[in-house]
Amino acid sequence: MTENKLIIGTAPDSWGVWFADDPQQTPWERFLDEVAESGYKWIELGPYGYLPNDPTRLAEELKARDLKVTAGTVFTAFHRGARQYVEAWEPARKVAELTAAMGGEHIVVIPAMWRDDVTGEAVESGELSQEQWADLFASHNRMGKVLLEDFGLKQQFHSHADSHVGAQQDIETLLASTDPEYLNLCLDTGHAEYCGASSLELIKNYPDRIGYLHLKQINPDILQKVNEENMTWAAANLAGVMTEPPNGLPDLRAVIEAVEGLNRPIFGIVEQDMYPVSFDVPMPIAKRTRNYLLSCGSRTTVS
Repeated sequence: MTENKLIIGTAPDSWGVWFADDPQQTPWERFLDEVAESGYKWIELGPYGYLPNDPTRLAEELKARDLKVTAGTVFTAFHRGARQYVEAWEPARKVAELTAAMGGEHIVVIPAMWRDDVTGEAVESGELSQEQWADLFASHNRMGKVLLEDFGLKQQFHSHADSHVGAQQDIETLLASTDPEYLNLCLDTGHAEYCGASSLELIKNYPDRIGYLHLKQINPDILQKVNEENMTWAAANLAGVMTEPPNGLPDLRAVIEAVEGLNRPIFGIVEQDMYPVSFDVPMPIAKRTRNYLLSCGSRTTVS
């Protein structure tokens, strides 16, 4: 990817896929078929094990549908101490190997949540100590170095609801204390909005650290209810906090304009959380979202 354009892709998440194997989820063959039919050319791998893990088979399935891979996803809990790196690296290595074999360039890294996603019970403090922040920074720098040097992959940190890095100050703290060679930001517009962070301010103030995008919107009325009732992320999703663009916030037209102003190539992946969802729901939304996003910028494309 060498031209200065925003390339729109999609992800299994937009088809209601959160887990490697779950009967409530769209089968992977149907997902790939519908992605292609919806007019996308680029996808993320989604949870490891959802798409075929064998590189030869996956490459054949993608080629048959004229699809390519942007990124894989890994999960970490680096604030819990140095030992967490060892626990995270083996699954991360598998994702990195498959991503690199498919020609992907990025690894999206999602931090652990501080409360149980089902019961809402806190499993640890929602605030990090200085020592925990230091552990977080050190392990992300370490992982980013290995991903880049061993696999040619760029680590993109995904701030997340109910995690320790979600609000504006949290994100800025992370960026100030990590090496831009080894970690940049997967700016998820929906999670930023959910946590009170400004996508436009992050793009303006940290233009060189915006390495990747997840494009989604939040329903502000439902978000108000979520905050009033202190809902978990999972409960908020079931309540419909994610909404189809352009019906929510932030203004993705303004976001896309700002990203195009960075004057460099970047991926913007549609990632509308919809777990669980009926199999016939995602594709019409995916088509409409694609068409809307392509209307938002002069250098926004699917290929």
